[in-house]
Amino acid sequence: MGTAPGQRRLRIGVLDDHALLVDSIASWISENCPDMTVAFTATSWAQCLANENFPPDLMLMDYQLAEPVSIEARLLTCRAAGSKVIVMSALAGTEIAHRVEAAGADFFFVKSAPMHDVATRARKLFGMPLLNNGAPHFAGQSAGEHVVSERPKLSASERDALVLYVKGNSTREVADILNVQYETAKTFLRRAREKYARAGRPASRRADLVRRAAEDGYLT
Repeated sequence: MGTAPGQRRLRIGVLDDHALLVDSIASWISENCPDMTVAFTATSWAQCLANENFPPDLMLMDYQLAEPVSIEARLLTCRAAGSKVIVMSALAGTEIAHRVEAAGADFFFVKSAPMHDVATRARKLFGMPLLNNGAPHFAGQSAGEHVVSERPKLSASERDALVLYVKGNSTREVADILNVQYETAKTFLRRAREKYARAGRPASRRADLVRRAAEDGYLT
């Protein structure tokens, strides 16, 4: 199953058991990819299979889900249904890359890879025209590659404030929960954003911070 260039937008399904990250990825695709559409999102494998829009052209699928269904079984089902699959994970390493490749994934990337790079890889898989006059550097992995993304060193207070904030609390509520002044909580969040920016991983918006937190394993 595929999408011929110029015919219609690429239909994408997003599967990850972190609802905040699913929403962040779906929003990014909707805002930045005029040649793609999010066919559906799911936070469980059962929810994915039950969706009326399954199978999509392309599945963006988390490597690890909080349910006893192996990545091999999920990939086999998607490929049998006609979907191409890109697997994503907060973990990096050739062992994981080899496992997902052997199971039939079309590509593997660490969650810290820029979404622009993921979108470019998706276009290449379907022979679609590349946007922005070419393809940016891709920070994902295939067999034999090992890419380590920079994880900012947050203080315990910055990390706690970040987790509370991306889970939906306001800055005032973060301050109350941490039992600190409002300006102190605001400073914790500002420092976290600045550290991510220095690492080349922008986090100016709440949606960006959600993605950074999920990428670095804070939403467990």
